[in-house]
Amino acid sequence: MIETNALVKRFGDFTALAALTASIPKGSVYGLVGSNGSGKSTFLRLVAGVYQPDGGTLAVDGQSVFENTAIKQRIFFLADDLYFLPQSSMEDMACFYQRAYPSFSREIYGKLCTIFPLDPKKKLSTFSKGMKRQAALLLGLSCCPDLLLLDEAFDGLDPVIRSAVRKLLSDEISEREMTVVITSHNLRELEDLCDQVGLLHQGKILFQREIDELKLGFCKVHAAFPAGIEDSQLKELDIMQLTRTGSLLNLIVRGNAEDASHFLLQKGAVFAEGVPLTLEEVFVHEMEAVGYDYNNILF
Repeated sequence: MIETNALVKRFGDFTALAALTASIPKGSVYGLVGSNGSGKSTFLRLVAGVYQPDGGTLAVDGQSVFENTAIKQRIFFLADDLYFLPQSSMEDMACFYQRAYPSFSREIYGKLCTIFPLDPKKKLSTFSKGMKRQAALLLGLSCCPDLLLLDEAFDGLDPVIRSAVRKLLSDEISEREMTVVITSHNLRELEDLCDQVGLLHQGKILFQREIDELKLGFCKVHAAFPAGIEDSQLKELDIMQLTRTGSLLNLIVRGNAEDASHFLLQKGAVFAEGVPLTLEEVFVHEMEAVGYDYNNILF
C-alpha cells in the first residue's frame, strides 16, 4: 500500500509536486498519466526513495522510504532514462542485483532469458533502445519486488514484447500480489492493464478512479439515419457529445448503450449500437466535469 498526504517536492523555486494526496492499494496496477512536467517521474522517485519529500508524508506499507534500506529492497524502480554499469552485460547486471536484492531469483531470471530474445552475455551498450528496455524489465522482474515502479516502461517495445510483458506482470500480481505503478503519456497503453488511473496535473492528482468506475454513467453509440434527423428529435437523450459524418451519428450520452440504442432505433435509425469508450474519451468528459479543459492539460 502506498499512501501520500499533501506530498510536496521542490527543486529550487520550482514546485514539482504540490500537496499530492493519493492511495494505491496492494496488488493493484496503477496508471499515472499527465503531461510533460506534471510530476510523474518525480512522484516515482519519491516512492522509490531517490528523493526526500519537502513536505507532507509518503509511506509504503506504513513506513517512510527515504534512507530505509529494508523497504528499498522490496522496491524496483525502472526509470525512463535507463542506466547500466559501464561495459556490463545483462549477466553482469543480474549479479549486481542479486547482491542488492535478497529476493532476486536465479530461477526466474533463467526463465525470463528464454522468453526475451536477448543474449545475456552481450554488452548492454550494443543493445538497441527497445532491447535495453527489455533487459531492464527482465532484471526488474527477476528481483521479485513487492512494488514495481515503471516510468514509461513500454517505450520502444514492439507489440509482441508488450503483450508478453503485460502477461508477465499479470502473473506476478496474481501469484505474489505485487503492486505496479506505471507512468505513461499513452492512455490506450494503460487501458487494458491498469485497475486504477490517476490524472496528475501541475503537481496534484486531479482525480483517480477505478477503470471500470470511470466508464460507468455514460456510453458511446453509433447510429445511421439515411433520411437524416434533427437535433431537436434527440433532446430526450442526455447528449454529452454529438458528431455527424454524412448519415452516421456518433454520440456520447449519459446512461447505458442499450437504452440509447433502443431510443435511436425508435426514431428511425437503420442501426444503432453501443461501442466501447476509450480511456481518453472517458478522461475528456471527466475533466470537463471537474471544470478543466482537457486539451490544455494532456498531450
